[in-house]
Amino acid sequence: MRIATWNVEWFNSLFDDEDQPLVDQNWSGRWNIKRKAQMDAIVRVLREIDADAIMFIEAPDSHSRRSSSAALKNLAQRYQLRQSEAVTGFANETQQEITLMYDPSKMTAEHDPRGAVNAGEPGAPRFDTDFAMDLDVDAAPDKVIFSKPPLELAVTTHTGKALRMIGVHAKSKAPHGAKSDAEARRISIQNRRKQLAQCIWLRKRVVEHLETGDDVMVLGDFNDGPGLDEFEKLFGRSGVEVVLGEEGNNCLFDPHARQALSRHGIAIPTTSRFFIRDENRYLSALLDYIMISSGLRRKKPMWRIWHPFDDGHCYNDEKLRNALLTASDHFPVTLDIDL
Repeated sequence: MRIATWNVEWFNSLFDDEDQPLVDQNWSGRWNIKRKAQMDAIVRVLREIDADAIMFIEAPDSHSRRSSSAALKNLAQRYQLRQSEAVTGFANETQQEITLMYDPSKMTAEHDPRGAVNAGEPGAPRFDTDFAMDLDVDAAPDKVIFSKPPLELAVTTHTGKALRMIGVHAKSKAPHGAKSDAEARRISIQNRRKQLAQCIWLRKRVVEHLETGDDVMVLGDFNDGPGLDEFEKLFGRSGVEVVLGEEGNNCLFDPHARQALSRHGIAIPTTSRFFIRDENRYLSALLDYIMISSGLRRKKPMWRIWHPFDDGHCYNDEKLRNALLTASDHFPVTLDIDL
């Protein structure tokens, strides 16, 4: 089977209030790209990667009048995509949901949130509640929340294989709104604390599953990675390292994260490419991961980043290369695995 994760920038702006795709010559949310061009690019990439399930990060919005799952089902119907089912978890207020789109002939997937709901209950709290943790070393617990609660799924493949799948969009560490270097540093440190706290919370849930014998897959955008910024030295480790865990029975594995951690003078793979306008240059970063537990690692997994310049097939196929650049500032990550 092939599992994918993909953060599609401003996916929400490509659907109307009836959850129907907008395919016209109006501007999309992406810089200098029309809605039809972005939608055509997204569909081309989806057909090319041909995944049995895609964890969309920044999927279309869900609220009282809109549905992320319905939007993706309508997308599948319009373009005759085999991934005709979709499931969303707890809706958020950012217009960026986490939604799994999948082929129902290959698997079933149900939103199955776990965790304590009330204070004092044992175990990690449910992801739509809050997590008490001291963020500023003042001996008083702070309330940590997810602006985008992770999507917890109970997945069963067509062969009867059961596993837990968790879609993640962790807190951004960018100092948005800073008016000075000092303020940017303060906001960056504050956001780093929140991002690490979210990853600690997520790690607790992962361990709970692993200790009961579940196979676990954690996939999505962590807005973080080993060696990504100077604040890692201040806090000792990245959020990605927190979720992966220490070496042992309860650790997760992602080869790109492991490569970044090794840092032996080799180029680190990247999954995203952002244009920095005031510097007139592009910044690349490793932000998107598919982490798997040891039981899944024994099933012949193969990872791939569909990078338009680093992947030979993507680069040599001009139409695919352009589609990847038009569709989003992140590129899909896929996992081929025998399930």
